[in-house]
Amino acid sequence: MTSTKSPSTLETSNPRDGKLARWAIIAVLIALLITACVLGYLGWTSTDNQVPESGYVALVMGVVFSLVVGVGLMTLVFYSSRSGYDEPAVLIKPLESDVDDERGVGGSVSARKVPQSEN
Repeated sequence: MTSTKSPSTLETSNPRDGKLARWAIIAVLIALLITACVLGYLGWTSTDNQVPESGYVALVMGVVFSLVVGVGLMTLVFYSSRSGYDEPAVLIKPLESDVDDERGVGGSVSARKVPQSEN
């Protein structure tokens, strides 16, 4: 890949520039986490309605089902990756004798005329 920058500008890049961007991303993610936690707490405590026991049972069953599906799919991904199922497809060209057999030119038994014996 060619770059439009001259080699002198590539060599003088400061490694500390990446640290500032990394800390900025971490700060934004922490701010989003705190905002989500505050909004979740406010949403949870803003009502006086009580959740029936069947609601908690449904919540637990939904969480367990989601975890089972997630673990199962990740297991399939790892199994597929290690078994070679994720390898790119390879075109297998037929041998010349196989092509001739399909056309009836080669030594195929089904293409030959077998003389009938006279009785």
